[in-house]
Amino acid sequence: MKLPRRFRRTAVLLVALIGFSSTLYSQRPKPKSKSPVTEQSVRAYMTALAGDEMNGRGSASADELEAAKYIAAQLKLLKVAPAGDAGGYLQTVKFMRRQRGNPGATPVDAITTNVIGIVRGRDATLTKETVLLSAHLDHLGIGREVNGDKIYNGADDDASGVTAVLELARALASGPKPKRTVIFVLFGSEEIGGWGARYFQDHPPVPLETFVANLEFEMIGRPDTAVAPHTLWLTGFERSDLGKQLAAHGARLVADPHPAERFFQRSDNYVLARKGIIAHTVSSFGLHPDYHRPSDDLSHIDFKHMTEAIASMVEPVRWLVNSDFKPQWAEGGRP
Repeated sequence: MKLPRRFRRTAVLLVALIGFSSTLYSQRPKPKSKSPVTEQSVRAYMTALAGDEMNGRGSASADELEAAKYIAAQLKLLKVAPAGDAGGYLQTVKFMRRQRGNPGATPVDAITTNVIGIVRGRDATLTKETVLLSAHLDHLGIGREVNGDKIYNGADDDASGVTAVLELARALASGPKPKRTVIFVLFGSEEIGGWGARYFQDHPPVPLETFVANLEFEMIGRPDTAVAPHTLWLTGFERSDLGKQLAAHGARLVADPHPAERFFQRSDNYVLARKGIIAHTVSSFGLHPDYHRPSDDLSHIDFKHMTEAIASMVEPVRWLVNSDFKPQWAEGGRP
């Protein structure tokens, strides 16, 4: 049926108007997806882990155990499945510890605690490949008094790394299941010799040969002025192709600007790297003077930097756990 002329003119105008409006809408910048990492949740984790009530989470102490129980409760809330001893989140580590201040004395029995959670992969071809995200949960506890303070809170070292792992667990557990299996581990007793990581490598919840990569997070609570603003660095960046690939997928990662400090060998990643796993540490430690002092507390944390740092790793890590990319050691890079 043919419309009268006046209706045809109106119809033409309406079509033109609709087309113009659609063009304007399509040209509008699309809103960025909201990051799952918020300063509020970062502050909540940090306050619980690095407040004075935790007494500095001393290695192999009752306070380390309390921190482990808190972390386990958070993983449960995030609906990350347990992968520790006896169907729980905790993994108990027993070892012989030398007595502080008395190196000649006979070592004594010590117990430390790892926390382990798992999100199993969904892809039939990639479920037997595992990405490990880790940090150490202990610090120095209560020690020599400095400026009236004897609680070594370890806010940057390494409550900040634990918080990063919890935030990444939130991001990965709340969306579609990743293709690869992801294990979240918070190691105990790193500060006295990496005992938690040593035990974990001998008692992993899945075979060690399935691990394709490990990212340890340590000391990201403040920016490092040795690199550009809004930047993190990766220990041993040149040792493998993992850092370059993460950077190509949006990670703000550069090479460690402090090679003389040998940080690649000074964190739990090194225990796993020596087993052949591509393992590096993400950090922004700028050699601040509060390292291993009571002043490494919440008042010195740059929460804006820390929140942004963690958020910047979400999508690159999401890519890694959904990719078939297998990082490789560079020639001469494997320790």
